[in-house]
Amino acid sequence: MKEEISKVLSMMQEGKIDSDKASELIDALKEKQTAHTSQAVQTLRKPDYSKKLSSASGGYLDKTLKIRITSQENDNVNINLPIKLVKAVLGTGLSIASNIPQAAKYVKDIDIDLLIDAIESELDGQIVDIRSGEETVIVVIE
Repeated sequence: MKEEISKVLSMMQEGKIDSDKASELIDALKEKQTAHTSQAVQTLRKPDYSKKLSSASGGYLDKTLKIRITSQENDNVNINLPIKLVKAVLGTGLSIASNIPQAAKYVKDIDIDLLIDAIESELDGQIVDIRSGEETVIVVIE
């Protein structure tokens, strides 16, 4: 499912679909996964929750969102944000930025639910790789 959600997010990033369609596709994938999971649980006598608990208590949420921006003038930006922090401040940060006139125009089209879905789906690896003549922007979850 992670791969499928990554593909949906890539399609949105490339402009092939808009954020509403991406959200719709991710919801459909989650419903499909939920149906598959509930069917599997019904066939088991004793469900094994140990994997889910270890994943929720650590694992993915212990990873880091890394943003690397490099320019030809050696103006480099390196940002490391724990996924726990990203998830915690997404909604609050958008709410605050929306109320600041200078920032509102930049955040009005951000789909927070889609970002939270990506985190909950444990999106991993390289998310963005933009290379222009003067700058490189790379976003990775590791």
